[in-house]
Amino acid sequence: MKIAITKFLGTNCDMDVYHAVKLAGGKPEIVWFTEENLDNYDGAVIPGGFSYGDYLRAGAISARTPIINALRKMVEEGKPVLGICNGAQIGLEAGFSYGTLTNNLNPKFICKWVYIRVENNKTPFTSQYKKGEVLKIPIAHAEGRFYVDEDTLQEMYKKDMVVFKYCDEYGEVTEDANPNGSIDNIAGVCNENGNCVLLMPHPERASEKILGSDDGLRMFKGMLEYIKSRK
Repeated sequence: MKIAITKFLGTNCDMDVYHAVKLAGGKPEIVWFTEENLDNYDGAVIPGGFSYGDYLRAGAISARTPIINALRKMVEEGKPVLGICNGAQIGLEAGFSYGTLTNNLNPKFICKWVYIRVENNKTPFTSQYKKGEVLKIPIAHAEGRFYVDEDTLQEMYKKDMVVFKYCDEYGEVTEDANPNGSIDNIAGVCNENGNCVLLMPHPERASEKILGSDDGLRMFKGMLEYIKSRK
């Protein structure tokens, strides 16, 4: 199962994701943003970093590079695509799901461990979790505040497009547990079909217990199980 790990100018989490995919049992390959065809890959991960220095808006330039159309084709074909942090920003800029990611409510870079609650366990990346399960995952971002208008938010709930919410260690969704001011504590979303998930926390940095948590590894394992089920 070949997984494309996309790399843009300024991507810096590609090798962390590479390691996590390998731990899960996949065959990761680094693929540059200039690639226009991803037909030979079973899925893709868009890693975090600071592509193009977050110039204009985080992810805005990357979302207009040649590889985006190839990623969009993967999404449309039902292949699993995961966008992490800057990868989530890129995915939203490219229109893979609804909403936008903007400056944190407290406009500073935040890097710390948080808890997120699984709201939708029917995606390839959440199939190995229970709905309502609490995961310990780190964040590292300055533009992580998720926002949509109220009508779109309600549409997302109806279509089960809210995948993760920031919570406390007991699973309570509170204002204090919201690190960046995201609307309704939203930490991750998906497209209507659920095969593309975009989240701000870094599951690859929670892929081994020695790191402080291995709660994120099941996202990559779920991705590979989903690919197997499609073959």
